[in-house]
Amino acid sequence: MKEKKNEATKPEETRKMPLTTCNYKLLLIGFAVIVLGFVLMVGGGSDNPEEFNTAMFSFRRITLAPILVLAGFAFEIYAIMKRPNRKEK
Repeated sequence: MKEKKNEATKPEETRKMPLTTCNYKLLLIGFAVIVLGFVLMVGGGSDNPEEFNTAMFSFRRITLAPILVLAGFAFEIYAIMKRPNRKEK
């Protein structure tokens, strides 16, 4: 009777990490884009609660910042799913 070698019995050095350093670099870039989007959303409040400040409805806070946050999350998905090149293996 022949015994099949199980994946769990492989030595530790032959196992490969699912993510490469390229994936981690892309993850950091995506995280920076998300943080930038949230930083762009900050502000726009009024110093005096009795007066209304329309600065909170600027293009930067209403349109640009949410697009950056969503693009950052989409880039994070790409960074996780990206396969390494044959040269990196």
